[in-house]
Amino acid sequence: MSDAETRNRGPRAYAAFIGIGLLAGLLSGLFGVGGGTVIVPLLVLFLHFNQRLGAGTSLAAIVPTAAVGVVSYAIHGSVAWVPALILAAGSVVGAQIGTRLLPKISQTTLRWFFVGFLVVVIVSLFLVIPSREATFDLQLLNGLALVAVGVVTGILAGLIGVGGGVIVVPVLMLAFGTSDLVAKGTSLLMMIPTAISGTIGNIRNRNVDLVAAAVVGFSACTTTALGAWLATLIDPFAGNILFAAYLVVIAVQMAMKAIRGRKKD
Repeated sequence: MSDAETRNRGPRAYAAFIGIGLLAGLLSGLFGVGGGTVIVPLLVLFLHFNQRLGAGTSLAAIVPTAAVGVVSYAIHGSVAWVPALILAAGSVVGAQIGTRLLPKISQTTLRWFFVGFLVVVIVSLFLVIPSREATFDLQLLNGLALVAVGVVTGILAGLIGVGGGVIVVPVLMLAFGTSDLVAKGTSLLMMIPTAISGTIGNIRNRNVDLVAAAVVGFSACTTTALGAWLATLIDPFAGNILFAAYLVVIAVQMAMKAIRGRKKD
């Protein structure tokens, strides 16, 4: 066990793991995201994890969290099972591409590109209000489009470490006309095989703290269902506003990383 891990085994550390998990689980259920945008910065800030260890630990914690979220949304019939598996297949392939491209592409440029993407999504969320009655009618053309979305999501995940839900949820709502609840439930299902695949690789590279991941992940499970339940109660437009606010926080984080990265160049 490393010195960093030893420092992260005291009572305060476990309390922090639980608190991070509770917050991540609530946001995961509410927005259909993995919670990594909460877990990673908090592990780095409060528990002095390095960025890679934080990302690997977060990915492992997402597995049980997303599983509980899927069950919660499935109870309300808000999971498009086949589209989620198509997205996951594309994402797994894309992640491998992103990992290989990582040494060749400027991280600063990618981060600014992603910030621009989030700005477009945030504006769109105020213009397009999803219908709760909308269903996903899988056909050949939109099936191929799902593969493309999955690949792009995986590439971005491999390049800049963003979770799939931040991309998939708004794309399903805005481009595919899916209801907000189905978009969130489908996003969570897509994450499970992707997170498992990534975690196996991280374990091989000793890039994950399994104890921290277990505490954060199972703590998150206790609030994920609450978040999913709250999502069914919130008006779709109000849900869009809350999701837009969440994306603003992510965009600011990414912009700060881009600015710091530029200063280092």
